Amino acid sequence: MDFAPGARAAELTERLQAFMDECVFPAEAVYAEQRRAAAARGRPHALPPVVQELKAQARSRGLWNLFLPAVSGLSVLDYAPLAELTGWSPEIAPEALNCAAPDTGNMEVLQLVGTDAQRRQWLEPLLAGEIRSGFAMTEPDVASSDARNIRTSIVRDGDEYVVQGRKWWTTGAADERCKVLIVMGRTDPDGPPNAQQSMLLVPTDTPGVELVRSLPVFGYTDQHGHGEIVFRDVRVPVSNLLGQEGDGFAIAQARLGPGRVHHCMRLMGMAQRGLALMVERARTRTAFGRPLAEHGMVERQVAEARIAIEAARLLVLKTAWLIDTVGGKAAATEIAAIKVLAPRVACQVLDDAIQVFGAAGVSDDVPLAAMYAGARTLRIADGPDEVHLRSVARRELRRPR
Repeated sequence: MDFAPGARAAELTERLQAFMDECVFPAEAVYAEQRRAAAARGRPHALPPVVQELKAQARSRGLWNLFLPAVSGLSVLDYAPLAELTGWSPEIAPEALNCAAPDTGNMEVLQLVGTDAQRRQWLEPLLAGEIRSGFAMTEPDVASSDARNIRTSIVRDGDEYVVQGRKWWTTGAADERCKVLIVMGRTDPDGPPNAQQSMLLVPTDTPGVELVRSLPVFGYTDQHGHGEIVFRDVRVPVSNLLGQEGDGFAIAQARLGPGRVHHCMRLMGMAQRGLALMVERARTRTAFGRPLAEHGMVERQVAEARIAIEAARLLVLKTAWLIDTVGGKAAATEIAAIKVLAPRVACQVLDDAIQVFGAAGVSDDVPLAAMYAGARTLRIADGPDEVHLRSVARRELRRPR
């Protein structure tokens, strides 16, 4: 295995590091102030103008749509360290590069199974950063960790599909630029378990689509929102179907492979920033007559964080390498494993950093609490830990001895 980036990927990593230092980190305070001002005007999900400025700068520097191999020419392994860098500023860096979820996964789906017409209508403006999108799978009334439980119905009526149901945690849905949702629902309730579901493109302005609310995470209101949405007699053309009827479950699995590498490497970036902040605090804060860095308990926290980050990053890079070399299906065990390990490591490192900061750590004066909230959700989003542990265990138990 060789995890060294190619010449182009290494050059892009240097270019992105400069962009983070020169543009992104200085913009964080501006972003926070513009968010507060927009919320005071009753528009908590409006895009702060500074992000549009960052997007223009990123595009001019060639840092645009790097996540999509068909567009960027980068492999999953090439993109991994770039995703890690964006994790240092998770609220604004991914979007500045047009590499933010759920748009990345939705663009991958459109690239993979979309028709030419679907790509023209939705993929092209998403790639241009002109619109946002949402992915509507999770439902409040069923255990959505098993996608076969989804109850939203998609029924064909002539040349249209009729959608009925309720979704929630549809990230991106509250953003004022969100124009389309990928909705997963049942087209064949009596079919084989893995062929009952289909995916459908539903424009957000379709009659019957109602955004009920945006759900906060630990009290934090995401700029893009996590929408609860009701679909009442929503009609869209049959041509809005993604793939074939019954392909929903397979598309969902294909969508989540590279996306989990992206998530996990961003988590490594969050953990790295948490460790950097912890080290700086330990060096400059004095307690009981000496710097915190000279206290054995803090030394242990720093060492444990470094070891955990290095181990987790290596497994994520191995997974990216496997996806590139043997495909996502053959890397299924590793994909499941990193989805458990990376959020755990990020949560532990950020929690220890919060502890070293004391009361300041749980405030908004430093980014640790907000990053912890985001990292903690990823032990649930895209499948909870328990589902991935079950997958790893079952494959291990089937392994020939």
